[in-house]
Amino acid sequence: MKRGTTFFLKIAVVLIGVIVLALSIFWLPYQANLLANMYPEFSYLQYPLLLGLLVTTIPFFFALYQALKLLRNIDYEKAFSTMTIQSLKQIKYSALTISVMYMVGFITLLYLNAANPGILLMGLVIIFCSGVIAVFAALLQKLLNKALEIKSENELTV
Repeated sequence: MKRGTTFFLKIAVVLIGVIVLALSIFWLPYQANLLANMYPEFSYLQYPLLLGLLVTTIPFFFALYQALKLLRNIDYEKAFSTMTIQSLKQIKYSALTISVMYMVGFITLLYLNAANPGILLMGLVIIFCSGVIAVFAALLQKLLNKALEIKSENELTV
C-alpha cells in the first residue's frame, strides 16, 4: 500500500485536534465567564466545571494520537499487527474514560441542583458518542484479533 493513502484521514485527525485545542483555549474560558455572569448563583462552579472540561480533553488527545499511530501502521502495511490492536485498545479506554468523566460531572451537577438542560443535553450527547466509539473500537479490536489468529494459523499450515 502506498504511504499517502491515509493522508486525508491524517489531515482530518490533525484538524480535529487543532479545532478542539483552539476551542479549549479560547472559547471554553469565554463561555464559562459568560455563563457565570448570566447565572451568578452558579458562579462558584465556573472554575471547577472549566477544569473538568479541560481534563476530559486529555484522553481525547491521547485517542487522537492513537488514531494517528493506527493510520501510520496502515501506511507501513502493519494493519494486521499487535501494535494496531494496542492502538484500538487505547482508543477504547480513552472513550470509556471520557464517558465516565462526563457521567461523574453529570451526576455532580444533578446533585448540586445546578443542572442546566442545555448543558446536560450536550453532556448526554458526549457520553453517547464516546460510548459508541468505545463499542466500535472494541468490535474492531476483536475482529482484528481474530484475523491475526487466522493469519498465524495459515502461516503454520504447510
